[in-house]
Order: sequence, then C-alpha cells, then structure tokens
Amino acid sequence: MAAGEEHASSEVVLRGLTRHLNCLNEDNKATRKRAIEQIKKETIDKNLSSDVLHEVFTVLLKPLLKCLSDPMERCRETAITMLSECIRCVSKPEESLPYLMPCLAQRFGEKDILEPAEELRLSALEMLTLTVEVCGKHLAPYLNEMINILQRGIVDPFPDVKRESCKCTIHFAKCVPEQFHMQAESLVKPLMQTISHQHSRVRVSVIEATGAVIQYGTGKNVNDVVSHLAQRLFDDSSQVRKAVTAVVGDWLLHLPDRYSYFHTLIPLLLTNTSDEIPEIRLLAADLWRQVGAQWEKENEEDIKDKMDFLLTPPPFYPSGVERPGLGCRELVVRNLGRLVPAITHDITDWLVATRVRTSQLLSVLLLHSEDHCTQHLQPLLATLYRACTDTEKDVVNNCLAAAKLLGTFVPPAVFLKLMLCHVTSPSSASHPWAPLMVLAAVLGGCPKPLLKLHLEELTNTLAHPDVCQEYQQAMYLEQLLACVDVLLYQCDSECTSVSLQLLKVLVTVQCLSTEPELTEKLANYSCSLPLSLIGVQGLDSLQQLYRVHMEQLMDWLCASVNNWSSYSPERLQLHIIVTQSGPVIGEFVSRLMQILLNCLQPEKDPEMKMTILTMMAKLLLEAPHTLDSQGLFHEHSEKFLCDILLPNLVWRAGRTAAAVRTAAISCVLALLHGGAITPAQVLCVEEKLSPQVLSALEEDSQMARLLACRSVSSILRLIGPSLHPEALNKIYPELLKRLDDSSEEVRAVALEALGLWLCGLSKDYSPELCTPHLQLLFQQLLLHLDDPDSAVQDHVLDILKKGSLVHPSLLKTETEAVRGKHRCPLYCDRLLQHIHSVTTQQPASNSSD
Repeated sequence: MAAGEEHASSEVVLRGLTRHLNCLNEDNKATRKRAIEQIKKETIDKNLSSDVLHEVFTVLLKPLLKCLSDPMERCRETAITMLSECIRCVSKPEESLPYLMPCLAQRFGEKDILEPAEELRLSALEMLTLTVEVCGKHLAPYLNEMINILQRGIVDPFPDVKRESCKCTIHFAKCVPEQFHMQAESLVKPLMQTISHQHSRVRVSVIEATGAVIQYGTGKNVNDVVSHLAQRLFDDSSQVRKAVTAVVGDWLLHLPDRYSYFHTLIPLLLTNTSDEIPEIRLLAADLWRQVGAQWEKENEEDIKDKMDFLLTPPPFYPSGVERPGLGCRELVVRNLGRLVPAITHDITDWLVATRVRTSQLLSVLLLHSEDHCTQHLQPLLATLYRACTDTEKDVVNNCLAAAKLLGTFVPPAVFLKLMLCHVTSPSSASHPWAPLMVLAAVLGGCPKPLLKLHLEELTNTLAHPDVCQEYQQAMYLEQLLACVDVLLYQCDSECTSVSLQLLKVLVTVQCLSTEPELTEKLANYSCSLPLSLIGVQGLDSLQQLYRVHMEQLMDWLCASVNNWSSYSPERLQLHIIVTQSGPVIGEFVSRLMQILLNCLQPEKDPEMKMTILTMMAKLLLEAPHTLDSQGLFHEHSEKFLCDILLPNLVWRAGRTAAAVRTAAISCVLALLHGGAITPAQVLCVEEKLSPQVLSALEEDSQMARLLACRSVSSILRLIGPSLHPEALNKIYPELLKRLDDSSEEVRAVALEALGLWLCGLSKDYSPELCTPHLQLLFQQLLLHLDDPDSAVQDHVLDILKKGSLVHPSLLKTETEAVRGKHRCPLYCDRLLQHIHSVTTQQPASNSSD
C-alpha cells in the first residue's frame, strides 16, 4: 500500500474512533468501557499494518495512558493490552517513550501502590519488559523512571510481579549498560530484600537479576550481595543453587573488577562442586575450569615457568583424583591466606548446613593448594581440631578427609613438629582427643616412604605417659587406638622396630577403659590390633609378642612401682600384661616378684593392693598355665606367702583394711588350691600360716570367713597327716565356732574342714592323750546333730561316723549322754548303731590278725 493510501486509511480509522475517544471522557463507567472496547475492536483486533497502526497510535497514546488511571479495572486492563500490542507492532515505538515512561513511572514507580489489581500490575510490567526489548538504547534518557519502576516491582507483594521485574531488570541492564551502571546500586537493596522469598522461582529470578545488576553496575556492591548468595548455596531448591552457580561463574569470567573479588567469589563456586545434584556439580566444575583457563591465559607471562615445569602431578598425589588445572590451582593458592580465616569462621556456624558445606569446601581448597597449604598449617590445624568436635558426623568426616590431604601434601617433618606438641598438650580440656583424631587422619594420608622415617618419634610420643595415660575418655582412647591402627597399616613390617611402644599403648588403652559398652568395643578393637602387630613381625601368637618384650615391659613397670596408688594406671597395666601373656609370665616370675614385693607391702595404698591381690588369686588358680608354667614359681612361693600375703592378713581397723584381708585370704586359698606351692613348703611355713588363717575365721566379712574355712581345708588336705597334734588341736576349736555362723555356706564348709581334720589324724595323734580335745569336739558336733536343718544333721552324722574310728568308746558315751535331750533321737540311734558295728568289727579283725 502506498504512503498516501496508508495515510488515507489511518484517517478513516481515526474518523471512526473520534466519537469513541470523546466517550472516554464520560463520567459513566459503562460508556467508557464500551468506548475503549470499540477502539480496541477498530484497531488492534483488525490487524492494521504497522504504519497505519503507528499513525493511529500517535493519536491514541495519550487517551490510552489516561485510561491507566481509570477507576474501572476493565478499562485499565484494555488500555494496557492495547498499549502493549501497539508497542509490539508499530514501526517506531520509541516515539511513544516521552509520554509512556513518565506515565508508567507515576503509576507503577511510586512508593504507594496505585494499581490495586495484581494482574494489571503484572501486565504493566510485562509491557515495560516488551518496551525494553523493542526500544533498547532509546530508553537511556529514562533511566530514573525505569529504576523507580523496577525498585517498586521487585518488592511488589505479588510474586509474579517480582519475577517480571527481575526479568525486565536483566534486559534493561543489557540494553543500556553505559547508563545503567550509574544507578544499578539502587536496585541492590530491593533485590536483597526479596532474595529469600518463599517461592523458589522468585528466588531464582532475583539471583539472575542480581547477577545482571552487579555485572553491569559499578562493581562496588559485590560485598553487599555475597553473603545473601552464600545463604542460597544451602537452598532446598536445586534450581536456586544452580542459579547461584551460574551467576557467580559468570562474574568470575566477565566481571570487570573480578580480580578484586576472587577471594570472595571463589568459595561460592567451589562450594557447589560438592553439591548433591550432579547437574550442579558438573556446571560448577565446568565454570571453574573456564575461570582457571581464562586466568591462566591472562597471566601467561607471570606463570610461564610454572606452565613449563609444574604440569606433572607431585609424587604421592591422591589416586583416582583429577588434578585441577594450573590456573585453578594458582587462583586458590594466591587467595588462600584470605580464604582460611573465612573457613575457620564458617565451620563453627550455628547452621548445620553451613558447617557441612564449609567442611566440604576445605577439602577442595586443600586439593588445589597442594604443598602451598604448608604455610597455613597452624590455622588449618586449629580449624580441624575445632571442627572434629562437631556433633554432625558429616562435618567430622569431611574434616578428616581434609586432614588426610594435609598429610599427603605437607612433609611429615613439618606437620609432626606442630601436631605432636598439640597431642602432648591439648589446648581443649573438654576435647583432648581432637588432636589425636586429626593426627590419625593426617597419618592416613601421609606417603608411606616418608612416614617410615618418623616412626620412632611418633610412637615414643603416643607411648609417653602424658599422652596414653592422661585421659580416660572413651573418645580419647578410641583415637589413640586409631593412631596405632593407621601406623600398623601404613608402615607394616617397619613397625617391628617400634612394636614395644605400640604394645605399651595397646596395654594402656585396654586398662583405662571403664564404661561397659566402651570396654566391649575396645576389647574387640584392641584384640585385632595386637594381631596386626603380631603379623607385621612374623610371630604366631600374642604370647610370642609378649615374650619378645616382657623384659622391657617389666622394666617399664618397675620404673614407677614405688609411686603406685589406687589411681595409677600402672597397676591396671600390670593386670593386662600378666593376664594376656598367659604362660609367658611364668618365664619372668622373678621380675614379677620384684614388683609384687614393692607394691603389696602393708603400708601401700589399700585399693591398689586389692586390685593386684585379686589378679594374683586368678593367676594362682591356674598356676600351671600362668605363673608356674615353667616350674619357676615354686622357688618364690614361700617368699610370696610369707613376705606378701601373710603381712596383709594382719588385722587392721577399717572396712578397707578388711577388704584387703579378704583379697589376701583369697590369694592364700588360690595358692594352696592351685598347686603353686608344695606340701613340703606349706609344712615349713605352717607355724606362720595357720595363726593368720585361723584369725581370718573371725572376720566380719562372710566372704572372708568362707575363704578362710576353705583355706583351712586346703591346709589339712596338703599337710594334715604331717601336722603335730598340738598344731591340730589349735585348729578344730576355731572351726567349731563357725558351726554357729550366720551363713549356711560357711557352716557347710566348716563342717567339711572338721571332717578333713578327723580324717587327717595320723598315728602320732594319741586319742587317749587327746581325750579332752576329742570330747569337746564330739560334744559340739552332737549339739548340731539335733540341728533344725536336716542337711546339717546328715553332714554332722557323716563327720561323727568318721570320729567313731578315732575314739569309739568316747563317742558312744557322749552320744548316750545327749540322746535323751535331742528333739528326735533318730540320728543318735543311727550313730550308736554305726559305733556298735565299728566296735564289733574291730575285735574280729584283731582276732584274725
């Protein structure tokens, strides 16, 4: 259509619109509504050509802008629709800007919301976005109006308006970058107010808009938005985290002043290389590679030497791990000094998610920095010590992975100089195990050939009393074992030279565990480690391991025995050594006796003595397989009995002293019963032994009386027939007293001992000369023949039957004398009948002789 025809057509259209345009000024709502709908019908709906529409739009623009303030919502809606279509279709939409932009700014850019309808505010923002797209740089003079509208729209209550405002912001920033940067800063505050909106799509839009505002702004507001973006790294929505990754990556690549913000932006991008969503991890890794490659190209002259000589990975580089590019590594190394303090701060944040992601980031940074982390070792170790006390397992595991990387890249001579001091003197009284936990992880990452050179220094520290004996916390002991475990794994056969120190640690750990659950756990763990220690030395059993080191272990214990008390771990170490070594201890009895003679003297700590005496009692019961496995204990048994046990049986006031006597009498019984002392040796010391054992029959403790009765029985079994009558006559009165004991068990054992006493009378014992003694014995036993307990009656009857072989006439006389006094004479009759049968058999045997 020719220009003249188009002009004629536009005039025709405008003449048809004249009446409707006049009706837009009517007070009647319905009239205005019909008018604007007719205008739309005659223009937009007829698909006029762009030139004709342009001519018409020139006339319609002001009336339509006026309709934006119409009280009737339908009128405002139709006006926005027509304006949008005209802007989209006319050939020169920028000509409308002088009228359009001030009107939109007045309507939608004020602090107060003038447009109550959310949908119309959205339509107006969509129209503005369209205007930006089609007008482009022509909007530069209207910077203030655009910024005002966007500020209002970004904080609009309607989520879709927020999103559209962010979209418009991005387009506007790209269209007029030269002008946008002058007022970009004013959009930062509203964006940060909206970045935590409850709708994830809104958050994504805000992040993308923030990217454009910073990218095309002055670059001075990076620090104002970084903390907000960092919080979005922990967003529940993966799309939000992806948006942060894309924006930060774009800044690192294209931000004009990016070199000033590397230390701030690098952690944001690297954090997402550990994201749980593969897509985000791959995006972050790809962007990071681009950043490193770009920096490498931009600084080619600076790093030329490194590009030529540092392309191959360092020795002992972690297997299965892709080494970051040189540019990436250099970026981290040059900013590590500013990153470590931030890591230290965030790794103790109150939010679990922050601590977890920060601990993941630490490993990534160490992998990039490689041996350059050595110069930051002190703060890094302090950070790891604190983080390893975290209640969140993921934080601890991530930090241990980071510690392993430290061991890989830092020379052991360097990290041991610091860490062994921390192990010896932990800075935290509540978490003394933290340095050990980190040390175990660092040792696990240390190259084996390098670690072997420092084995002696390491094991000497672990075995030092200030380290392995200072704390009884479960976690501390577990980490101590973990250090031993990693050394055995890392150094293998090289541990032969330090097996004594490792064995000392294992012994100490076992003896210090007190909690039942921990004891069971450590028992399993502590048993597996000695097996490893046995294996690396080519030995067959735990006993062989002890045989190799027993002399040194005894020297170790002897060095401190003078200072032992109930709180000394050495007494428990002694217990572990002698019980686990089994028959091997029998080869070193003389050394063991030196320790016992020192620590079991009467004036020593009572609780300590109880512990050791109880241990010795168990060993003596199995003497052929422990103390006397080589037949050497017999040489020391008399000395052990006379110089150690008997002095501890002497009465002293107090419950603790009584408990010591009970432990001592249990040892006496075990010595007599276990075969560790010969009858001849017992007979030699009987004059010292019997008084103390008989005195123990009067103890307040039921257990002590029971053990004393059993000890008397053992003495009678061993040397009863060899005892002088006078010695025998001192024993039975004490046993008779126990027949009235409050404990049925003590009474039963006392009766058993009396039976042994009667059976053990030798030919040297003259019944006629000892009649008063036998008479007293029979009288007391006959009293108990009428005991209410039938079991006691049966037991007494059996003993009296044995007595009938010693002096039948005396027993008959005493039985007849008490028969009438018994409640039931049945047992007396049975006894008299037995005596009669015995006396009738004796003459027959004599006559046959």
